[in-house]
Amino acid sequence: QVQLVESGGGLVQAGGSLKLSCAASGSISSINVMGWYRQAPGKQRELVAEIRSGFNTNYADSVKGRFTISRDNAKNTVYLQMNSLKPEDTAVYYCIARNVYRGSYVYWGQGTQVTVSS
Repeated sequence: QVQLVESGGGLVQAGGSLKLSCAASGSISSINVMGWYRQAPGKQRELVAEIRSGFNTNYADSVKGRFTISRDNAKNTVYLQMNSLKPEDTAVYYCIARNVYRGSYVYWGQGTQVTVSS
């Protein structure tokens, strides 16, 4: 089992920045991808960004150039730096940890609210 604890959400004005953190604990060796998804009211959960153990990254088109995902392996923590935030970025952001080779190994954080006011 892997436990994920998120922090860093909040309320920010459009154009502002926030940084999310997600600390993993437990069976860390079983996962090789960490990332962030988000879910806005009435919409499906969608990928925001993910980073593999080799530091390869993948971003949703809607956040490219504005968001940056990074990880600190020594702290088992993944970060999401969000700049130039827009009202449409408002959502609950969920941390995910998974194993790309074993589909059953998927773990989710509890979610953190990000609200961007116009």
